[in-house]
Amino acid sequence: MGVAWHPENQRPENQSRSQDGTSGAHAAGGPIRVVVAKPGLDGHDRGAKVIARALRDAGMEVIYTGLHQTPEQIVDTAIQEDAEAIGLSILSGAHNTLFAKVIALLKERDAADIKVFGGGIIPEADIPPLKELGVAEIFTPGATTTSIVTWVNANVRQRAGA
Repeated sequence: MGVAWHPENQRPENQSRSQDGTSGAHAAGGPIRVVVAKPGLDGHDRGAKVIARALRDAGMEVIYTGLHQTPEQIVDTAIQEDAEAIGLSILSGAHNTLFAKVIALLKERDAADIKVFGGGIIPEADIPPLKELGVAEIFTPGATTTSIVTWVNANVRQRAGA
């Protein structure tokens, strides 16, 4: 399975499809579908791309939205792509606002079953309130790609009973 780049990402060098030339179809029991997003004004996406690649290499369907996405765009993409999880990468310091908006929009759109996890530069003191808000997990600098893949595999499908 490959990383399916979101069509709103206008950078051709970032566009890719899976090895068989398709973006892959979601089927019950098929690969976990994850939207990886960079909300807000943060312009650094190397970490998000590393995570997207690690999830893809672990057999998941990954939709990377590109830089500067609004919470509305991220939630729209997750719903349209039938995603089971959203991974947010935030380095800008706007994590409290952006996570809250994504969670609120998922609830408004009757899609609160889509798990939200994230990472980036997030102070330890901000993690408990984010989890109370509904963020399933936060990965801080130093988290390994293996630990993130393991967490997604162990926690995302719980909502579907798989």
